[in-house]
Amino acid sequence: MPSVVISFAESALQDLEAVRAWYAEQGVPEVGARLLAEVFQRVQPLADHPDMGRVVPEFDQPFLRELIHPPFRIVYRRDPQRVRIVRVWRSERLLRVPGSGQKGEPGLVV
Repeated sequence: MPSVVISFAESALQDLEAVRAWYAEQGVPEVGARLLAEVFQRVQPLADHPDMGRVVPEFDQPFLRELIHPPFRIVYRRDPQRVRIVRVWRSERLLRVPGSGQKGEPGLVV
């Protein structure tokens, strides 16, 4: 099976920037840098094994999958020729669809 392309949605990039900024504010920027590097390493195998993540339980859709890399959930959309990382969230957070009525939590745009 040929490799698929991995890309990051703007929402995932914003999530990663927020992680980096938080650790920098805490005075440990090296921890944020290490965690971001781990996220990028963790998604690399998706190029050859795009179905290795589990289906996101909140949605139960085969195209919406996630990798658990504590303390993060790396949520991605699996398309035939592409894997698009859509969110990188703390693993204890539940995902929701935009417009579901929950306030204060960003939604998942797929």
